[in-house]
Amino acid sequence: MSGLVDHYSGVVCDLDGVVYRGPEAVDHAVEALSALPVPVVYATNNASRPPEEVAAHLTDLGLHVTGRDVATSAQAGAAELLEHLPAGSAVLAVGGDGVREALRDKGFRVVDPKTAGADPGLRLGGVLQGYGASVTASDLSEATYAVAAGAVWVATNTDETLPTHRGTAPGNGMLVAAVRRAVGRDPIVVGKPYAPLYALCASRLDLSPRSLLAVGDRLETDIAGASAAGLDSVFVLTGVDSVRTLARAPHDQRPTYLLPDLRELSEVYLGAETDYTWWVCGGDRRRVADGAWDVAAQGTPIEAARAGIACLHEALDDDEIDLATADRLAAELDEWQ
Repeated sequence: MSGLVDHYSGVVCDLDGVVYRGPEAVDHAVEALSALPVPVVYATNNASRPPEEVAAHLTDLGLHVTGRDVATSAQAGAAELLEHLPAGSAVLAVGGDGVREALRDKGFRVVDPKTAGADPGLRLGGVLQGYGASVTASDLSEATYAVAAGAVWVATNTDETLPTHRGTAPGNGMLVAAVRRAVGRDPIVVGKPYAPLYALCASRLDLSPRSLLAVGDRLETDIAGASAAGLDSVFVLTGVDSVRTLARAPHDQRPTYLLPDLRELSEVYLGAETDYTWWVCGGDRRRVADGAWDVAAQGTPIEAARAGIACLHEALDDDEIDLATADRLAAELDEWQ
């Protein structure tokens, strides 16, 4: 029997929390991705590093990739600005080297926030705001001045948090929120959960979105973005979100598949099915009755999670339970939290 990934022509794979956490590889990720029989594009909302630098990191971990195998939200952001501004326009680059390089590649004049105030005659056409570990309050002030003066404002992403090898850190969304609060309006956002980054990946592979499988660890970005772009999706339990957060997820954040880690991409996928009384996955057979689990047969942890999540989503959609009950029952399934 064919493995899950064999039903698709390519994979769009998230990085933070899926392939690595900070400098370290996620368990089993390198081996699993190296074994895939289809091409992979690595799509990241983290705009701080250029694609070649990300590719070098992946190569150090044991993968064989080039810069073309990496698509960043900074690249999607620069492409979006080119829809609004002529090449050669002055654009303020807020973030890491990945933001500046993406703008240069599209022919923009890159302006550093640290020198923007030195030229009183400078007229900025746009602002591209992405994550950078060295972004300062002064940088955010320059972005605010430019946006208030009419510059086209593109944010690479609005992830509120960033997984690292030391834990969870504030993400670009927190920095974008500061500028938003100051200017009183929203930016154009190109990273996940919006479609442009996935569209860039499909173009890179020269494949239709419907033939691609998106893999990610964040429901509100990776999975919602895949849904918006028309891709099937895998939610992998190695990063930010969990079985508990999946239980509470709205429809556009519910993945096609649930995996404990990337190894199961190459395995036959055993999904949950219902006979309209019980939800069954492998050896697990359960339903929700009076706000509690009624378990006729106990399967493996992942079988229980798949059957249980299907139960909870059905019960929530039918208004048979509330979110607090779903969270409590999901906590009993979450071996990965």
